[in-house]
Amino acid sequence: MQAPSDDAPRFETLFGRPPQVRVQAPGRVNLMGEHTDYNGGFVLPMAIPQQTEVLLAPREDRRVRAFSANLGARGNVDEYELGQEKRGRGWLDYIQGVTHVLRAQGLDVGGFDLWLHSHVPLGSGLSSSAALEVALLRGLREAFRLKLDDVSVALLGQKVECDFVGAPVGVMDQMASSLAGTGAALFLDTRSLQYERVPLPTGVEPIVINSGVTHSHAGGDYKVRRAECERAAAQLGVASLRDLPDAELPRALALPEPLGRRVRHVLTENARVLETVRALRSGDLAALGPLLYASHASQRDDYEVSVPEIDLLVDLARTEPGVLGARLTGGGFGGSVVMLARAGKGAEAAARIVARYSERSAHRATVLVPESQTKH
Repeated sequence: MQAPSDDAPRFETLFGRPPQVRVQAPGRVNLMGEHTDYNGGFVLPMAIPQQTEVLLAPREDRRVRAFSANLGARGNVDEYELGQEKRGRGWLDYIQGVTHVLRAQGLDVGGFDLWLHSHVPLGSGLSSSAALEVALLRGLREAFRLKLDDVSVALLGQKVECDFVGAPVGVMDQMASSLAGTGAALFLDTRSLQYERVPLPTGVEPIVINSGVTHSHAGGDYKVRRAECERAAAQLGVASLRDLPDAELPRALALPEPLGRRVRHVLTENARVLETVRALRSGDLAALGPLLYASHASQRDDYEVSVPEIDLLVDLARTEPGVLGARLTGGGFGGSVVMLARAGKGAEAAARIVARYSERSAHRATVLVPESQTKH
């Protein structure tokens, strides 16, 4: 796990006093269950070692002063008054969104000075925004003694993105950042919010490779996919695609293009989550690879959220005997690939994949997991 940074002295230099609260929250990788969360389905994320760190000190007034270490020399201390949050200020919208949502829930906080430092690559499909929201909510919970459990933190983080930032995300990212660990997958029913931690078998290890192609959930394509699912559900007479029985798939495939294929992805992806959980519990390594590759094919062909660079990484994974399977993870249109490899084989396989990728792509890929390959 990522060690805390040495940002406290810099916080004190910038704000003239030491931080009173220091917390972290991880990014996440999703082993299975893409675009199922906003359809009420099943997901299977786990935390990654990379974290977003928040240092915070309460103020006596209603002012928020915030600094992002990720902006480097370009960064300034941005300020706003609590109750005067206004959209359109870039990364600060996530900070404004948190205080706006807390106040809307009757959980008003005082002003504070904030230092933010994220080690989760932005636009990588690994939930850098959820890690920021959860970390800040954890920090404010501690600083102002808010009565919030970890599920409530996740739900508030989701509201920040949906209600303030304008990204209609499901709840998976924030639940994973708030509840998941790195040694087990979080099997989550996004409808009931029931969850269970499912340990990875000792014979496998995850690989996460960032393709270098960035994406944004607030962008148009993600919103289009969600709207397509809502339209399909309405035409099929169900509240959400979670309510559609598998036997109704032929009726769904008769919908106007591309709605039938969107439905097929969601139904088959939910089934793949359940099968992956079964394989993890039983240690059935042979079943995991085909499930990962089938998920990627479904995202590429039925949901149409992959891009050539992601497809290339998945194809390169197939050439590695130690890799069981690979798939696009995250919202798509760029981002990262998750793979499962035989234990002890991940680091070398990932290094070879990245090297071959650089020969065939204009983008630079980065190995994020195994952590020994991570370069901050």
